[in-house]
Amino acid sequence: MKLRLLLLTLLCLLAAPFALAGVDQISDKEAGNGLREALNKAATIAVNQLGTTDGFFGDSRVKIPLPESLKKGEVLVRTMGYGKQADELVLTMNRAAESAVTQAKPILVDSIKKMSWQDAKEIVTGGDTAATEYFRRTTSQAITAKFRPVVSKATARVQLADKYNAYAGMAAQLGLIKAEDANLDDYVTQKALDGLFLMIAEQEKAIRKDPLGQASKLLQKVFGQ
Repeated sequence: MKLRLLLLTLLCLLAAPFALAGVDQISDKEAGNGLREALNKAATIAVNQLGTTDGFFGDSRVKIPLPESLKKGEVLVRTMGYGKQADELVLTMNRAAESAVTQAKPILVDSIKKMSWQDAKEIVTGGDTAATEYFRRTTSQAITAKFRPVVSKATARVQLADKYNAYAGMAAQLGLIKAEDANLDDYVTQKALDGLFLMIAEQEKAIRKDPLGQASKLLQKVFGQ
C-alpha cells in the first residue's frame, strides 16, 4: 500500500488532486507509467515543434541570432553591402538547429527510462520546471555530442562561418565575447540546446497547469479518480 501511495504521489507532477476513494482502482504500474508518460509528452512535443522548418527561425523565443556582442559587427557588414550574406548566416544557424534537435528524442526517452525514485521525488517536490531541469542535468552532454556534428555539417556550407570564427576568436581574446560564443558550431549547438529545454519547460508548465486537458487516457484514468 505504501508503494502505491508513493507512486500516486509522484503523479503530482501534473498537479491534479485525486480522491483517496479511487486509489485502489489504480495499479502501481499505471501510476508509475503516468509520470513517465507526462515527461515523454513534454519532450516529444518540444522536439516536434522545433524539429520542423522554422521551428527555430520562425519562433522569436528560440530564434538564434548572432551573439549580442557581435551586433556592431553585423551592422558594419550590412553597411558594406553584405546584408544578404549576414541573413544567410542567421538562417543557416537556425536551420542547423532545426535539423539537430531531432537527435534529442531518443536521448530524452532513455533518460525517462532511467529515472530513479530520488529523481522522481525531486521532480514532484521541485518547481514548475523541475522535470526540465532533470532533463538538462541528465541529457545535456549526450545531446550536445549528437547536435554538434549536424550543426557542423550545416554551417560548413556557409563561407561566412570561417569569417565568423576568425572575428569572434579575436573578440574573445579581447574579452569582448564569451569564449563559448567564439566558435560558430559551439554557439549554435548551445543555442539549440537552450531552445530545446525552453520548449520542454513550456510544455511542462502547460501539463502542470491543465493536466486533464493535456492527458492521455491513462492519465485521465488516474486523475479521474
